[in-house]
Amino acid sequence: MPITTKREWLQGPYAKAVQRAPERQPSFETTGRMPIEPIYTQDDLEGWDPVTQLGFPGEFPFTRGIQPTMYRGRLWTMRQYAGFGTAEESNQRYRYLLSQGQTGLSVAFDLPTQIGYDSDDPMAAGEVGKVGVAIDSIEDMLVLFDGIPLDKVTTSMTINATAAILLALYVAVGKHQGVSPDRLGGTVQNDILKEYIARGTYIYPPKPSMRLITDIFAYCKDNVPQWNTISISGYHMREAGCTAAQEIAFTLANGIAYVEAALGAGLDVDEFAGRLSFFFACHNNFLEEVAKFRAARRLWAHIMRDRFEAKNPRSQMLRFHTQTGGATLTAQQPENNIVRTTVQALAAVLGGTQSLHTNSMDEALALPTEKAVQIALRTQQILAYESGVADVIDPLGGSYFVEDLTNRLEAEAREYIKTIDSMGGALAAIEKGFQQKEIQEAAYRYQMQVENKERIIVGVNEFIVAEEEQPEILRVDPAIGQRQVEKLRRLRATRDNAAVERMLDRIEQAARGTENLVPIMIEAVENRVTLGEISHRLRKVWGEQREPVFI
Repeated sequence: MPITTKREWLQGPYAKAVQRAPERQPSFETTGRMPIEPIYTQDDLEGWDPVTQLGFPGEFPFTRGIQPTMYRGRLWTMRQYAGFGTAEESNQRYRYLLSQGQTGLSVAFDLPTQIGYDSDDPMAAGEVGKVGVAIDSIEDMLVLFDGIPLDKVTTSMTINATAAILLALYVAVGKHQGVSPDRLGGTVQNDILKEYIARGTYIYPPKPSMRLITDIFAYCKDNVPQWNTISISGYHMREAGCTAAQEIAFTLANGIAYVEAALGAGLDVDEFAGRLSFFFACHNNFLEEVAKFRAARRLWAHIMRDRFEAKNPRSQMLRFHTQTGGATLTAQQPENNIVRTTVQALAAVLGGTQSLHTNSMDEALALPTEKAVQIALRTQQILAYESGVADVIDPLGGSYFVEDLTNRLEAEAREYIKTIDSMGGALAAIEKGFQQKEIQEAAYRYQMQVENKERIIVGVNEFIVAEEEQPEILRVDPAIGQRQVEKLRRLRATRDNAAVERMLDRIEQAARGTENLVPIMIEAVENRVTLGEISHRLRKVWGEQREPVFI
C-alpha cells in the first residue's frame, strides 16, 4: 500500500532511516525557536483557506505581494545606504553608486546630525562624519545633492529625532533646484518609538516627538504627496536581538501607535495611511525570513481594515524596504559576508520587498570601501537580471512549510500585539520596558546558543582560520571635524543673524502652541539657521528624554 499521510511516513520510512543514521542534532528550530519538523504536507495546513489567507498579488490580504505584477512590472528599488565624512565626499559616493546602476539614494547621517548637534558643538567632538555624513545647514545639504536632480531620484533618509529638520532641508534644496515639493519623492525614517526601544538616538520626550511626526504627516499630505512620511522600522530591533515574530509584532505595534496619533491629530486614515512605509531586517534563516515578510504584510492588512476601517486598498498595504543583517556580518573571514548577504537579499526578494540595501562585506570592520559597495550592489543586480527569481510572483507561495511558518509567525505576532494592547499600546509598553526586556532575553538566548555551538557561525565558532589577512578598510579623515567647524564659522559670519533669531523665536512660539512646525523650519533653514540651533531651541521648550533604567 502506498503511503498517504505524513504520520505513516514519519512512523515508517523516516523512523527506520533515523535508526540507521541519527539526525545531526537533537532538534531543529528557527532562529525564533519555532520547532521545525522533518517534512511538511497538506496535513500541516488543516483549515487553511488559500482564498482568504493567500489570495492573489495586489489583492487583500496581500500575502503574495502588494502589486499585481510585482517584479515582472518593475524591479525593487536598489537603494544602497551610504554617507560618511563631509557632504562633498558623500556626494562623490552617491554619484558613483548611481553611475553603477543604483536606482535610489539612501542617506546615512553622522551621530551629531542624528541627535541635533552642530559639528562645532562640544557634544559632537570626535563623532563628526564618523558613522554618516555631517549635515549642519543648507550649505551642506546643497553640496550633498549637487548634480543630483531631486525630481529624478528618490531619497531615503535614515533620520528620526531631527527628521522634520532634514525634510525641511530637502524641500529647500529641491526649491533651489527648481523642483517643487509636490515633485519630490522619498522617505524619512521618522520612527521615534523604536529609538526608545532599541537604538537610542532620541532627543525629546515621547509626546513632543510624536507631535513632530504628525506635523510631518499633515504637511506632506498637502504639500509633498509623493513622500513616504515614516518608515516604521523593525530593523534596529532585530539587530538588537529580537526574533522574527517579535520584529513583526513590535514594528506593527509601533505602526498602530502612529496611526492612532495621526487620527488624534485630526487626520483621516485614508489621507495618510497610504504613505506609511516599513523597514525590516533580513537575517540568515532563509525560509523564516521569507515567511516573516508574508506574515507581516497579511497582519498589517487586517489591522488597517479591521481595526482602523481603512477603505482604500493602498491604506491596507504594507510597503517595505529591507536591509540585509548588519549584525550577522563577521569581522572574521569577511568575504563570507558576501554569501550571507546574497542569501538574505534573495529572501527579501522572495518575500516581496519594494526596496533593498545589501550590506558590504567589510562593514563589520569599518565603513565600506568603494569596491565592497560595488560587490554589494552587483549582488542585487545578479539576483534581478540573472537568477530568474524576479520572473514569477511569490514563487514559494503554496509551499507547505512556508505557508505553515507564515501562519505561525503571524499567530505569535498577534499574541504580542494583544499583550501590548492590554498594556495601553506601544508607548505605554515601552515605558514599562516590555519590548526592551523581550529583546534582551531573545538576544541572550541566541548568544548562549552561539557560545555553546548550538548555532554554528562559520568562521566564528567553527571553521576558524588561525591567521587571517585583513582587507583594506575605509578610514575617515580625522580633520573632517575641523573643516566642518570652519564652514560653520563662515556661515555664521556671513548670514543675517537678526533674521536667524527671528526664525528661532518663531520656532519656539510654534513649539509652545499647535502650529505645524515643518513650514517654519523650511523658512528657517532657507535663512541658514542650522540644525543644531533649531534642535536646541526645541530642547528649551520640550526638554530632553533620559534613558530609563529597568530592573
